[in-house]
Amino acid sequence: MAWNRRKLLGALAGSSVVSIAGCASVEDDGSADDGSAADGGSNGDSTEDGSSDDGESGGESELWYDFQEGELIIMEDALESYHEQSSNQIEGVDVTEMQDRLTSAIPTGEGPDSFMWAHDWAGDFSESGFLEAQTGNFDVDLDQFTSPAQQAVTFEDEVWGLPVSAETVGLLYNKEMVDEPPETISEMKSIMDEYHDPANNQYGLSFNIDAYFVSGYAHAFGGFYYQADGHELGLTKQETIDGLRIVTDELDEYSPNDYDYGPQAAVFAEGRAPFAINGPWELGNADFDAGVAKLPAPEGGTPAPYSGVQMFYFADGVSDDPESADAARDFAEWYATNTDLLSRLAEDQGFIPVLDELAGTDDLPETVKGFSASAADGTPMPADPRMNQVWSPTEDAILNAITGGEELEAALEEAESRIRDNWE
Repeated sequence: MAWNRRKLLGALAGSSVVSIAGCASVEDDGSADDGSAADGGSNGDSTEDGSSDDGESGGESELWYDFQEGELIIMEDALESYHEQSSNQIEGVDVTEMQDRLTSAIPTGEGPDSFMWAHDWAGDFSESGFLEAQTGNFDVDLDQFTSPAQQAVTFEDEVWGLPVSAETVGLLYNKEMVDEPPETISEMKSIMDEYHDPANNQYGLSFNIDAYFVSGYAHAFGGFYYQADGHELGLTKQETIDGLRIVTDELDEYSPNDYDYGPQAAVFAEGRAPFAINGPWELGNADFDAGVAKLPAPEGGTPAPYSGVQMFYFADGVSDDPESADAARDFAEWYATNTDLLSRLAEDQGFIPVLDELAGTDDLPETVKGFSASAADGTPMPADPRMNQVWSPTEDAILNAITGGEELEAALEEAESRIRDNWE
């Protein structure tokens, strides 16, 4: 698929792989912070001495993910904690270019047993034969998770994995610069005007112009990129065009001219912009107190950004080695139901819990409440495989309108034509 926000993020992490304590990571020294991952929340499949319930020795399994530094540290701690109480051995591998790696490795049997990504791959990967359905294979009940999370891991009446957390983009703001987050675009622009000074490397906004990141405004007036029900494209609808004009005509001028993710993210992380439109994965990179709020609303509209559910997937062929499959499922069950671990992901990274036990509490961190408010207005990413052909042409159209001098309407018309050609 063309929307690949972690593919963009992965470029920041480097490409070397160093094996450390059961986790192959892009971290040079593999160091973790002093906090430990969850000790509680186990699903009970392992006994206190680390052996499996049936008395047999554990299996070995490989798990792939593509994480930012903060998430990576939490995963390293989680693997260490899990290994202390289970005889299973999980080799965690932090990889870049996840989609390319998976689609080339899984068919040859060189891929992982399981991997973590957002739910919108379920349709394409299952139809392409890269996944193995897990319907009826889990010891945990999906009813433990929120209804949207249950729906996210299900495609064509099959369960493809376990949900971990929800994520969407919101307005990140530097509390040293902004006392209260703006509720409207007009209020936001007045604050950005105070700080925007490109000649001195200061900006009003960090905003990656990517079809996923700008989706909140594309949907703000009732527009849409694609609706799976009826397979309808909406790029040329006036509501979509009006929403995207918020990005091209009102917000883009406050961001750096370099539209790669890294330079955009750095502007906010280094304290050189009061705002960023980004997700929870970016919070851990800020060296200051950052708040999170709903996206500021344009007059007459309500931003509705795409939301996704991070989940464990299981690769095609995983059941060929039953012990490896059991180990992969056991770790996924332990991880997805571990309340201490999920609370840490919420507190440190701003991820929205989807385990009912946590999702319904009032004591979530303020950052999580901000992303939750944004997600409450949001739009679930379509898992239909046709959506894969929508991302890239849409993003190209927006960038062409910003940097290439092309009229937005004409660019979006061309994008729809490309998408329809790709569908044929």
